[in-house]
Order: sequence, then C-alpha cells, then structure tokens
Amino acid sequence: MSNKSKLATLVGAGIVTTATPGVVMAQEGADVERIEVTGSRIQRQDMETASPVTVIDASAIRAEGYTSVDEILQAQPAMAGMAVGSTTNNGADGIAQVDLRGMGANRTLVLLNGRRMVNSGSGADSAVDLNTIPVAMIARVEILKDGASAVYGSDAIAGVVNIITKKDFEGFQFDITGGMTDKNDGENLELSALYGFSTDNGNYTFGLAYADRQGVMQGDRDWVEPGASSFLPTGSLDGKVLDEDGNWVDRTTGYDYTQDSWLQTPSTKYSFFANAIHEFANDVTFTGDFLYTKRQSEQMMAPQPASVMLDVCGEVNVPEKDCITLTPEMIAGGIAPDERGKVEYRRRTNDVGNRVYEQDTDTFRISAGLAGSLDVHTGMDWDLSYTYGKNKAETWGHNSINATKMEQSIYDNQDAWFSGDPLSDAIINDISYLETTDGGNEQHIVSGILNGELFELDAGAVAFAIGAEYRHDSGYYNPDPVIVAGDGTAAQQDPTDGSYDVLSVYQEVAVPFTDKLTGEFALRFDDYSTFGKATTWKIGLTYEATDDLMLRTVAATGFRAPNVSELYGGNSGSYDYLTDPWGNEQDPQILVNYTSDENLKAEESESYTAGLVYSPGYIDGMSITMDYWRFKINDAIARLDVQAGLNACYDGDPTACETFNIGPDGNLDNLTNPLTNVGYQDTSGVDFNLQYSFEAVGLDWKVNNDLTYLIQFEQDGVDYTGTIGGMFGGYADVKNNFSIQAGQGDWSLIYSNRYIGEMEDINYGDKVDAVLYHNLSARYHFNNIYTATFGVKNLTDVEPSAVPSGNTAGTVPEVYDTIGRQFYAGVTFKF
Repeated sequence: MSNKSKLATLVGAGIVTTATPGVVMAQEGADVERIEVTGSRIQRQDMETASPVTVIDASAIRAEGYTSVDEILQAQPAMAGMAVGSTTNNGADGIAQVDLRGMGANRTLVLLNGRRMVNSGSGADSAVDLNTIPVAMIARVEILKDGASAVYGSDAIAGVVNIITKKDFEGFQFDITGGMTDKNDGENLELSALYGFSTDNGNYTFGLAYADRQGVMQGDRDWVEPGASSFLPTGSLDGKVLDEDGNWVDRTTGYDYTQDSWLQTPSTKYSFFANAIHEFANDVTFTGDFLYTKRQSEQMMAPQPASVMLDVCGEVNVPEKDCITLTPEMIAGGIAPDERGKVEYRRRTNDVGNRVYEQDTDTFRISAGLAGSLDVHTGMDWDLSYTYGKNKAETWGHNSINATKMEQSIYDNQDAWFSGDPLSDAIINDISYLETTDGGNEQHIVSGILNGELFELDAGAVAFAIGAEYRHDSGYYNPDPVIVAGDGTAAQQDPTDGSYDVLSVYQEVAVPFTDKLTGEFALRFDDYSTFGKATTWKIGLTYEATDDLMLRTVAATGFRAPNVSELYGGNSGSYDYLTDPWGNEQDPQILVNYTSDENLKAEESESYTAGLVYSPGYIDGMSITMDYWRFKINDAIARLDVQAGLNACYDGDPTACETFNIGPDGNLDNLTNPLTNVGYQDTSGVDFNLQYSFEAVGLDWKVNNDLTYLIQFEQDGVDYTGTIGGMFGGYADVKNNFSIQAGQGDWSLIYSNRYIGEMEDINYGDKVDAVLYHNLSARYHFNNIYTATFGVKNLTDVEPSAVPSGNTAGTVPEVYDTIGRQFYAGVTFKF
C-alpha cells in the first residue's frame, strides 16, 4: 500500500467534516488494523472514501450539554424539515427522529455499530425512535451525507446515521449531568455508570443510564400568544353562545389552550447496554452488543375539543326521539339547521379534564457476530452476524370523549348542556373514557460478509467486499376500540398489522487506478416479498490532485421500500393545520382522512455529490471541505399537499376536488389525503466546513465552522426553498454552526453559535426572522478521577421566530429553540 499524505490522513479521519472540538483520527503506518467505515463494507486501513461524513465524538456531546441523540443530530446544519422530538406535544407519542436534508425521517437509515436498528415508537413505526439510544453509551456519531442504498439497502436515500457505542473500556466511570432553564423549569437529569474489564481474550463493557426530563408549559413563556380556539368550556351551538341575558349571540371570544399544553414534554428513560469482544483460540472473534431501553413519556394538551352534529327535531328524516329542540331564543339568535337537518355543537370539555397522553415503551436489541480470516490468496476476512430487535408499547389517553355517548347525552340532557353551566359528575362519567392502545415492531437480520484483496495493481491492491443478508420486519398497532369504531371525538383510525421479508446480495470494489486516483464501485440487489425487486449502484472517485488538495465525487441510485404502516395502515384521521379558502371552517385544525395502500411500489432515487478537501501545507492544522450535493426521488411515497389541493379546488380544478374528496361549496367533511407513488423530491445544496487547530498566546485553539446552503427543495410541485410551516417544517437557505475552543492543560472553554436563516411562511408569505443562538461551555479536569463541565445554552435567551402557520405556540418548535436559556453542569468520576 502506498504512503499517504497528510491530506489523505485527514480525509481518513473523516474530514469528512466534523462538528466536534475533537476529531477521530486515523493512524498512519502499515500496522494499522483494518476497520469498516460508515458508507462502505470494505475494511480498510486509511478510512479514505469518496463520501462526506460528519463525525461527532463523545467529548463534543458532553461539552455541548446534549441530553438526547435527536438533540445532537437536529443541531447539525444538514438537518432540515421537521423531525419530531422533545418539543413535539401533539401526535408524536414521545418519539424522537432525525430528518437529514429535510427529506423525511423514513429516508435516513439509523445504524447501531454498523448494523440496522429496529424501528420503534408506539407501533408499526416507519423510523427509529432515537430515545432508545442513551447518550451515555455513545463513543461517536457518524453522519454519512450521501445516498447509500447500494451499500445498506432501503431507507438510506438521504444518508446514514451510524451510532458507535463505547467499547474496549477498562475501569469504572460514573457521570452525572443536570440542567434547567433560567425560569426554573425544564429540569433534566442524567445518571450513567460504565464498567469494563479486559482479559487475555477480549474486553467486556457494561453500562446503565437513567435520564429524566421535566416539562415546560406554553403559558410559562412570555412570547407565547394566548390561544383563541372556537371550542369554549361553556359550549357553542351553530357558532352562537349564550350571553348574560340568555340570548344566543355570535361567539366573539376564544379559549386560551396554551395554559394547559406542554412546550417541552416530560420523559423518563432507563437503559442497560453491553458490548463484548472475545477472541477464541482459533483466531475467530466474537463481537456482540446488547441494548434495552424503557421510555415513559407524557404529553398534555387542553381538554378535548369535542364537536358533534345534532339532529334538529321536526326536520326531514330526523327521528322524533333523539334530537334537540330549537327554542325561540335559539331561532331568534340565528341558529338554524343545515340542509341535512343538523346543527353543530362545540364544547371544550374542561369539566372532564386535560388530555394527558402517556407512553410506556420497551425496546430490546441484541446483535452478535463471529469474524475470522481465511488463508486464501493474500488473506480474506469473513463476518457472520445475527441481529434481533423488538419494540413494544402501551399508550393511554386520559380524559378522552366518546362522541357517540356525548351526542346521546345532549339529546337526553339538553338543558344541562346548553346552559353553559358545569356538567354533572354523572354526565362526565358517561361521556369520558380512558383511551388504550398497544403496538410494536420486530426485526430479524442474518448477514454474512467476505472482505479481501483480489489482485495487485501498480498503485496497490484491489479490495472487495461481497455479502448477503436476510431481513424480516413486522409491525402492529391497535387503536382503542372506541377510536376504531369512530365513536371518539378524536379522529377515527384503523388497526395496522403486517410484515415483509427481503433477501439481499451486494458487492463493493475499491480500485487504486493510480497513486492519486481511486475508484469505489458498489452494486446491490434486493428482493422484497411485497413490491418485488430493486437494483442499486454507486460509483465514487477520489483524486489527490496535490499533497494539499483532494477531489471527490459520488454518483448513486437508491430506493426506499414501503414500510408496514404505509402498506397496511388502513385509514386514520389527522387534524392538520390548514387554511380553508371557502371560510367554512372555524379553526385552522381541519380533520383529514389518511389512507394507505398495499400496492405501493418502492421509491427510486438518484444522488450526486462532488467536492474537495483542502489542507494547505502553508497553514498547519487547517482543513477545508466543500461538497455540492443533489438528491432526486421519483415515485415518492407521499401524502399530497392538502393545502395546495384545497387552493386548486377553490380555483376551479375538478381533479383536485376529486383527489381530496372535497364536496360542493368547499364541504370538507370527507377531506382525504391518500398515500401514492406519484410524489417526487428534488433538493440540492452545498456543504462547507472549516477546521483550524493552532497555538497562540500560550493556548491551544480549535475553530470549526459547518455551513449548509440550500439551493433548492422542491416536492410535488411546491418549492419549499427558504420557507417554513407547521406541516413541513423549515427549509432555510442558510444554516451555520460555529465554534471556537481555547484551552491549556486541564481546562478548556468553548463558545459556539447556531444560525438559522430568514424564511418565508409557506401559507401566508410573511417574513420569518433569522435567529442566532449563542452557547458557552467550560470543562476542567481536576485530576485522573474528577472532570467537571459547565455550560449555558441560548445564552442571550433568543426567542423563536413567529410563524403564522406554525403548529404550536405560534411557531415551529421542531425548528427553533422554544425553551430559552438553559444552564447545565456535569461531573465525571473515573476509577
């Protein structure tokens, strides 16, 4: 193997941009152990690949005060869209996900130690719940910002997040980290213990972690505007309310729901993890890792907004018994039945209590492998592994309302309901119930890989990897029977239950054409029990133009197979934030019926990256990377843009009216959003990274700047570039992270900032201001036992930008920091 320049060594480290104060460096020399690098199955010595990779190591995670994996990832400039997490209070069931390039959480593959992680959450989930992976077990996170289906198969369209856990650990380490906001809420605590020991044959590492996060109420932030829901605790009939004189008049006030809704949701997690490496006498090595996480989480919102359509006595086809009688005062107030003889009654059921959703999830994963060498040719390495993952969840919805019983109760107790007075205990007990659901996911993977060298060229050996894999995925979700029957005031939903199998074979070849030019070629074939077959390929080139400059490019195809929920999910309702162009709806949350399709095909994609790595010899310690990227998805499995459909139907497009089941005069009673294969995405941009390490004024300095410039993000005919909204999240033109670290010996101080550029509201066109968050942290190493970390996040207490079509508190919490200034501190004890 030829000697590598300083530049190649830096690329091997993953310059490959890193967002960390510390960099994971490769060592030079012929004795370096061959390892597998994220984005390739070929084991190599120099870690040099054509694909851009960001590396975030454990020291950076600790210094920045990150308490969850999703927080680590969503702070990166390459993330966009609206990945759910700790600030998602409505509908996410406490899960946390990653959204690379804003292309959707189900298009980013999550690996644990290079092997797939089981999808997890409340059941039949389409992506990995990052809550299942405790921060305490992470050695580093590698983010491959390139399409990788030819290497890893489905779901890697936008890239790969590979979480590498701590191993080869000796001794005992105990960490305690805690924090809170300057408003005395949002407390968090993390305790972890790590123990490892080595023998003549291997190493065994075990860990325990406990994490607790307290909630933050929307009403406890001054910038949150009071809510103005049309659902009032005293009720309204046909949009009218009783005044003090007993007259029915137009509703002029709204209900402030922000006092009863979380801005940051509470959560408690318990984890146990282990890693083992054992070498047998016959040079066969066993590797295994184990992970179990229990999550108990909660979301809370204002009492259920209940709406029922009531039959009016005396109208055509209305039964004489189960109906309401319109009093002369109601008629005088303008209350009148519609063409079906019905009037709408709305009530915020404060008498019943706040909606409280609880989840108890258990996620289990075990992966074991045997690896060894064959005395064939120049030697070949083999690896056989089995990975099993299982997730199960129980969820409860307290103080839910049975709409069917509520309707009957109104017929039976008209005066009690329409008086505006509090409801009796008997009525409350009759109409309310505890909503109970359960679900889960399961995964089996058997994999075998053979690595080695084929033959020698003048510039070095041609390396290869060839492998096969069998995978079985299944999932189920059982909503409460009341919801399945459509009797709840929450949206109707059908059960989900299904599975599929896939058999895959793949190969990779790395060819050193010259000392300066290397090619990487991958080909993969997958055979699914559902939609059929898929073939994907990747071609990558690296060219060391000079000792200081390397050029790299990758072209690849990819695919994403439809998951269990997309294939077998049945119908489900969702209250989406929409604007009714006809003006018939009283609230921005409009019920949309989501449908799935067992005949969905796989998505197909093309990706292209081209960039450079520059490490000027005249500036020691500096490296620069710049990469252009583009991803195109065809036959995307997507729900159409309902807002665009509403607007088109309103403008007279009959096809849009038919597609979304919009009735005459804008009747949205059966508004539907189907899953189809007619969607597409086309996104492109530029990533830039600068790292510089130097000594000055007696201190060691490290500077890092990570920038993503979004050129375009277009989906299904809508240009989201530079826009933000409550349904799709944010696609800022510019996102940038900057950090500078200064230290000497036992101490270091880090200043960092995070910039999210100006955007435009996708629905209203309003300007949404840019934000710049400032952070400070310090670390002091007292001795070989004690190390302390202190920090402040969002030092200047910057408020989130106002988003008119936001989904919570007048903004989009998945994009901006809504919690405010936070203080944190941690201590590490190592023996």
